[in-house]
Amino acid sequence: MTPEEKARQLFETRVRQLILTYREQKDANVALREKLKEKERDIDELRTRVAQMQDDFNALKIARMVELETKDLEMAKKRLGNLVREVNHCITLIKESKE
Repeated sequence: MTPEEKARQLFETRVRQLILTYREQKDANVALREKLKEKERDIDELRTRVAQMQDDFNALKIARMVELETKDLEMAKKRLGNLVREVNHCITLIKESKE
């Protein structure tokens, strides 16, 4: 083999290796792009879930505030009822003492 033939053969070998490496990298790139799309879908789904959970949490807070207000209202009614009974009792005692 002449030096030119050896150089040409070496060049062809290197080009084949380069083509093989290119194809491997291209396949790896495609796989990574698919993985990226999958992760982006996961992120979108998680963002949607977070938004839904925030809405649920806000609704729960409002429901809890209403519940507390209802309990406070009931307690206030009971206290007021007790005060009215005490006032009525005092009025009765005052009437009895005048007789």
